[in-house]
Amino acid sequence: MREFNLNTIVRSNVKSLRPYSSARDEFKEITSDMIFLDANENPFDNNVNRYPDPKQNKVKAQLSKLKDVSVDNLLLGNGSDEVLDFIFRAFCEPNHDSVITLPPTYGMYDVLANINAVDVIKIQLDSNFEPKVDEILNATTNTTKLLFLCSPNNPTANSFNVNSIERLITSFTGIVVIDEAYIDFSYEESWIRKLNKFPNLIITQTLSKAYGMAGIRLGICYASKAIIAILNKIKPPYNVNELTQLKALERLMKPSEVSEEIQKIIEQRNWLMSELKTIPFVEVAYLSDANFILAKVDDATARYSQLIEKGIVVRNRTTQVLCENCLRFTVGSEQENIKLISILKGL
Repeated sequence: MREFNLNTIVRSNVKSLRPYSSARDEFKEITSDMIFLDANENPFDNNVNRYPDPKQNKVKAQLSKLKDVSVDNLLLGNGSDEVLDFIFRAFCEPNHDSVITLPPTYGMYDVLANINAVDVIKIQLDSNFEPKVDEILNATTNTTKLLFLCSPNNPTANSFNVNSIERLITSFTGIVVIDEAYIDFSYEESWIRKLNKFPNLIITQTLSKAYGMAGIRLGICYASKAIIAILNKIKPPYNVNELTQLKALERLMKPSEVSEEIQKIIEQRNWLMSELKTIPFVEVAYLSDANFILAKVDDATARYSQLIEKGIVVRNRTTQVLCENCLRFTVGSEQENIKLISILKGL
């Protein structure tokens, strides 16, 4: 692996930045009988009149236990999009640096790059939806700070080849960000297990998919203690609100329930895959390692409109590279999937 020096990646202004210290950062020994007159809060108790824990200690402790990762390797955000934005702001100099994305992939990488005035080098996946490793490495310059790998990938639903990912991590001169939003539905192991091996690795996950908590907006970042310390410098003090922390902790305390739901979704995914293959106008139903299936049809725009008329909303991905005439089907409940296939067979 190439020698990695985090100091050469971090923006100079972030290195010298002194993060804001909130009232709850300065005083941490909280007990129920104490009187708090330090944070200019409303004193009338309604369960949310106090500021939330800026470090989200209880949520992190449970995640640490479930994932077997130190709390020092964790950062939480208002959805994964905020976590990704932190990464751009910490490591990419506006109007100077660049990042690499692999289309077709999650569109927010490009959006966040544009917001932060960072150039995007796009290296299209190959025909099997796999990274072109040599082309990616050859496109890297001394200002290329980040490489985004979405695995399992959205919208293609496949996990990237493990050897390809490892070669990219060991050869890329910047930070490799692996977006594992759909990892719980995958047969591949999370790269969290190799976090200590690669100092230039960041892994993002979410409670929006497998944990069924898209509405609370909680994104998770796993990285080295040094990288987490940098990201904490730019994190707003109360970026994860009290209600989100409470609901997240409640859900994280029920791992067996979550596992049962994941298994049901995988079973339904397999059934949906087999049924889609019987639909005459479905040309290809691509193998899925996520909670959705990408399928190539005869005319995606026409089929999308037909489904809308029948009360079914799917995603038309035909404008994405390598996804011409492709529809993306999220795996629904058993009843929803049966209705979808019934309607598709009647079109």
